[in-house]
Amino acid sequence: MAMRNYRWCVAIAAALLLAGCGGGAESDSGNGRAVALTKEQVRETLPDGEAMTGWKESAPPTAVVMDKLYRSQACPIKGNAGCENARFFGASTFRHDDAATVTFLIIAYGSEQAARDAYDVLWDGYYGKVAGQRAKTFEIGLVGDERDARFGSSGFSGEPGAVAQIRVGTALLWTEAASADKGGIDEDGVRDLATMLAERARQAQNGDAPSAALDG
Repeated sequence: MAMRNYRWCVAIAAALLLAGCGGGAESDSGNGRAVALTKEQVRETLPDGEAMTGWKESAPPTAVVMDKLYRSQACPIKGNAGCENARFFGASTFRHDDAATVTFLIIAYGSEQAARDAYDVLWDGYYGKVAGQRAKTFEIGLVGDERDARFGSSGFSGEPGAVAQIRVGTALLWTEAASADKGGIDEDGVRDLATMLAERARQAQNGDAPSAALDG
């Protein structure tokens, strides 16, 4: 499971790189409302090498306009359900010295209601299953507006894998972690990574430059 997830993560990040990135940032900042993120804000929300102390960047933060190709990757369930009113899709991928990998994914919607509507569709239909059938739920704290997380060990040799899904306003966020070796990742580590991503999304929706990072 760990290596399967790693290949999937890298494939998505590589596909995003082909499309490049761009777009100007604009914001309805500082008013506490959930605003629709721009493509540039999605890219900036994704952690980069500076935010990921101790990790090596495998695929840099990239954001693309959601189209037919990316809907099939971001919402890989019947009819690409969950991608309705999705505007942008983004990803970045990192690798740790101990063979652990993590990929951050974002779908940015045009409204908070669209993100709410998609939350259960995508968690129940796909993302909640990527850590394996025997994965168990674990608490990641009161981060975001909605949150779920699962940790499993469904690889041939018990390699660990985990996924956290969080909604922050108009965006759905995923932190997918896996390791080729037992002990390469744990719940605390996944919790820290997911919390950082959620905080960066909150900063972006507040009109601030995302700056949340892992502790050194």
